[in-house]
Amino acid sequence: MQNTATPTHCPYCALQCGMNLTPVPDGGVEVTERADFPVNRGALCGKGRTAPAVLSSSVRLTSPLVRSGGTLVPATWDEALDRIAEGLRRTRAEHGPDACGVFGGGGLTNEKAYTLGKFARVVLGTSQIDYNGRFCMSSAAAGGIKAFGLDRGLPFPLEDIPKTGCVILVGSNLAETMPPSLRFFTELKENGGTLIVVDPRRTKTADQADLHLMPRPGTDLALALGLLHLIVAEGRVDEAYVAERTAGWEDARAAAMAHWPEYVERITGVPVPRLREAVRMFCEPEAAMVLTARGPEQQSKGTDTVGAWINLCLATGRAGRPLSGYGCLTGQGNGQGGREHGQKADQLPGYRKLDDPAARRHVAEVWGVDPDALPGPGRSAYELLDALGQDIKSLLLMGSNPVVSAPRAAHIEERIKSLDFLAVCDVVLSETAALADVVLPVTQWAEETGTTTNLEGRVLLRRQAITPPEGVRSDLEVLHELADRLGVEKGFPTDPEEVFEELRRASAGGPADYSGITYRRLAEENGVFWPCPTQDSDAHPGTPRLFLDRFATDDGRARFVPVSHRPSAEEPDDEYPVLLTTGRVVAQYQSGAQTRRVDELNAAAPGPFVELHPRLAARLGAAEGDPVAVVSRRGRAVAPARITTGIRPDTVFMPFHWPGEGRANTLTNPALDPTSRMPEFKTCAVRLETVEP
Repeated sequence: MQNTATPTHCPYCALQCGMNLTPVPDGGVEVTERADFPVNRGALCGKGRTAPAVLSSSVRLTSPLVRSGGTLVPATWDEALDRIAEGLRRTRAEHGPDACGVFGGGGLTNEKAYTLGKFARVVLGTSQIDYNGRFCMSSAAAGGIKAFGLDRGLPFPLEDIPKTGCVILVGSNLAETMPPSLRFFTELKENGGTLIVVDPRRTKTADQADLHLMPRPGTDLALALGLLHLIVAEGRVDEAYVAERTAGWEDARAAAMAHWPEYVERITGVPVPRLREAVRMFCEPEAAMVLTARGPEQQSKGTDTVGAWINLCLATGRAGRPLSGYGCLTGQGNGQGGREHGQKADQLPGYRKLDDPAARRHVAEVWGVDPDALPGPGRSAYELLDALGQDIKSLLLMGSNPVVSAPRAAHIEERIKSLDFLAVCDVVLSETAALADVVLPVTQWAEETGTTTNLEGRVLLRRQAITPPEGVRSDLEVLHELADRLGVEKGFPTDPEEVFEELRRASAGGPADYSGITYRRLAEENGVFWPCPTQDSDAHPGTPRLFLDRFATDDGRARFVPVSHRPSAEEPDDEYPVLLTTGRVVAQYQSGAQTRRVDELNAAAPGPFVELHPRLAARLGAAEGDPVAVVSRRGRAVAPARITTGIRPDTVFMPFHWPGEGRANTLTNPALDPTSRMPEFKTCAVRLETVEP
C-alpha cells in the first residue's frame, strides 16, 4: 500500500474545502490537512473531518435492493437495472413520457447533473425533471438574473471579504453551516471592517457581529426597503454610479420611499435607531457587500427580497466595483454547478434557457438529436413532487431525500408512496430510498473523480482516492446501462472526463461557459472560475470577479427592480399565534442521511429540538428538555424544548435534519415564490402544546 495522499475536496457544503485523503491499513482513508487550497487553508469542520466514516461498508449500501413481497431484498445489478428499465418503459407506454419524473440533487457532480438532465430529455423524453437545489438557491438565482443578467453565487472570491469595509450578512449562520468561512469575517474585523448580521436568532454568527438586527421572520424585504429609504433620505445615493451603470432607479426609489422607518419598525420589530446605524455602517466605507443565504431566500417572496438587497447595493454603487457587491452563500456542495448544466426544469447545460431556440439548437447539435425533440420546461421541484402518483407515475431519484427535506413532508411522503414505480440511487438507505421499488448503491466522493463548482463559481476537481466496495457502481454507469436498456446505445459514457469534455462543448457560449476548463487545468490551477471560454490559461485565466466592466445585460447596465413589502403566505392568528423558522446545526447536514450515520456527529447533535424564548416557555409551562409539540396547519412535530434568550419571543426554531416525530418539515409551508418556485421554508404559523410524559 502506498501512503500517497490524494488532494480532493469535502463532500458536503458549497465551500468545497480542500483536503488530502491518505490510505490507512484497514483499507480506508483518513483526512489530512491540505493547506494549499485558498478557501479553507487546511481548516475543516467536524463534518469534513469525519466524512470517511460514511465510506464504511457498515453504514452504506453495497448491493442493489429490489422490493419483493413488501420488503427490500438484495439483487444482482442486472436484475435491478432490468426492473428499473421495465418500470420506466411501462410508464411511458401507458401514460406518455411526461409520466416519468426525474429528481436530482445539489450534491451530484457536474458530470452527473449534466448526464441526468440529458438522460431525462433524450432517453425518457420527459420534461419532468428538477432537483433539490430549487429548495436552496433559486430565489437568489432569479434575483441575480433580473438585476445583473447572470447568476453566480458570489461574483467575487471569498478572499475579497476581509478587504472590504462592511458586510451585511442576511439570514446566514455560517459559523455553523460552513465554519471554515468564518475566518474571512474575523479577518474583516481585524482589518477594521464591520459586520452586520440580520437574523431573528442570536446565533454563533450573530455573536461575531458589530450590529445584530433581529427582524421578525418573513420581514427581510421590508427591512431592506427601510434601509434604502434611509439611504435616499440621508442623501447617501451614489447618483453618478446610478446614472452611469444602472437602469430603473426612479421606480425602485418610489417603492422604497413608501417604506418609512417607523412603518418598517412596526413590521420588522427592528428599532429605527438600529436601522440608521446599519445605514451609517454600510455607507461610510468606500466598499461594502451584502451576502444573503436561506433566511431571506426561502420565502414566498424570496426573489423580491433578494432584489431589495441588490437595490441597496446598486443605489450606493456597491456592485461591479472592486471589493463590493451582492452575493449569495450557496448551500449544497454543488448547488452552483448543479443548477448550471441541466437538472433544473427550465434549463439546458451552460445555464441556457430551455425555451430559447438558439440554446436548444446548440445543445441538440452536441447531443446529436433534433432540437424539436427536446421537451419544454417542466414542473419545479415541489410541484413535481406534489404531482407524484397523479400525473407522474414513475420516478428516478438521485442524491436527494425529500421525505425529510421537502416542505409539507408528510404529504410528499404520501405522494411518493402512491407512485407506480420508484427507483433511487444513493450511498445509504435514506428515508426516501426505503420506500423505493429498486435501490442502487452508488459511489461517493472519495471513490470517484468528477468536478464540482463551489459558491465562488470556482470549478474544482474531486479525485478518486480509493476503490469502491465490490457491488457499488457510479451514477454514470447506472445512466449508461439504463440508456442502453431503453434503446439509446450511445451518448452516455461512463468516464467522467469524457462526460466533462462533452459538457465543455455543450456549455460553450452560454452564460456558464466551461469550454476553456479542462481536468488538467483544474489540477494545475487549483480550480478555475467560470466563465472561461478559452483553454489557454494565459489567454483566459478564468473570471474570479464579475461585472467590473459591465453587467451581463444587453446594454451592460444593472437593473433596479421595484419591489414592495407584502405579508408572508401564512401569518400568525389566534389559532396559530407563533412563527416557526427552520435551519441547520453544525454537526448535521441537510436531511442528515449521511451525517446521522457518523457517531461523532450524532454525539454532538443527537436529535431535533425546539428553541424558544423563556417568556414563551413560561406561558406554555415548559422547562428545558420537556417535550413540546409544534403544530401547524400541515401537521405536528414533537421535540425537546431548548430555552434561550437568543431568539425572538414570538418565534420558535427547529433544525430540519431528522425524520420521524421531530421532522420539522412536517410543519413547513409549500407556498411558492411566483418567480423562483421556492417554497416558504423560513416562516409559517404554528401553535405550541405541552406533551404528557
